[in-house]
Amino acid sequence: MPYPAIAERFERLEETLRICLQMWDPDDNGPFAGTRYRLAETLCVPAPVSSPRPEIMIGGDGERKTLRLVAQYADVCNLFASTPEEVGHKLDVLRGHCDSVGRPYEDITKTLLYMGDALEENDVEAFVRDIEGYAKFGIESLMLGPRTGEPATGIARFVAPVVRRAAELG
Repeated sequence: MPYPAIAERFERLEETLRICLQMWDPDDNGPFAGTRYRLAETLCVPAPVSSPRPEIMIGGDGERKTLRLVAQYADVCNLFASTPEEVGHKLDVLRGHCDSVGRPYEDITKTLLYMGDALEENDVEAFVRDIEGYAKFGIESLMLGPRTGEPATGIARFVAPVVRRAAELG
């Protein structure tokens, strides 16, 4: 399977997003003519259960392309838990892209992927310390990426107790 250069992958992603939005628009099932994809029609049968359409989540924190695509097309932005300061910077960049495309920044749900050492070590207190700095930036949801071969065990031992503590950070 070919693995094109990153520029082409972003072009394909953007066209795919445009196709999906057109496909989910019940009043626009006509052709699509992009640089990478050409479709005779963009029917979506059966129609999505979500109303008015499925939400689009874009994950990543590239400032020039990824966050611009979030501002243009996404309902949800999923960033990586690097540091609270870095996430704050990325959200400022996203806000700038939203201003550029005329979209309210507040319309985008902000989420975070956490894969820190506290997960592997089952250290609830360390986890809470790690994430508490992100709440002030409006992060609404947190996704955990356990690095163990037994995610169900990790959820039972770690995630359940963490949910209560994380909710307190509100």
